[in-house]
Amino acid sequence: MTSTQNGEHSLDIPAQIYEAMMAHSRFTYPEEACGLLAADEDGRLRMVYCLTNAEHSASSYTIEPTEHFRALQHAESRGWELVGAFHSHPQSAAFPSATDLRLAAEPDWIYVIVGLGDPPGLRAFYLQAGSINEATLRVVS
Repeated sequence: MTSTQNGEHSLDIPAQIYEAMMAHSRFTYPEEACGLLAADEDGRLRMVYCLTNAEHSASSYTIEPTEHFRALQHAESRGWELVGAFHSHPQSAAFPSATDLRLAAEPDWIYVIVGLGDPPGLRAFYLQAGSINEATLRVVS
């Protein structure tokens, strides 16, 4: 994850992490998928944790707390830190909803949204103090 001088953000997503988020989103359909992202000390994404949506809802998500804790332990055991979350929008585009914005608890995290509606796709955002700032994504090998 990087920032440019004008404050724009970019995120390189390893292809395996991209594919895992897409597959988890399709697998949990019609419910929202969710998970966490871990990065190394240089900000490179190293792991996606595809986790359970404790709400089993098509319009909201809560990461199952025990799984969240285990993901945190796993990341820390490798010297990584949790840097973001992802979830899907089963019926809509990859753009933060009012609920996403209201519930974004970690202002420094990246929030990746997989939109399975029209148009389908994957986008990433920083959700801070009620504002939405999109990051430029690049899928890398």
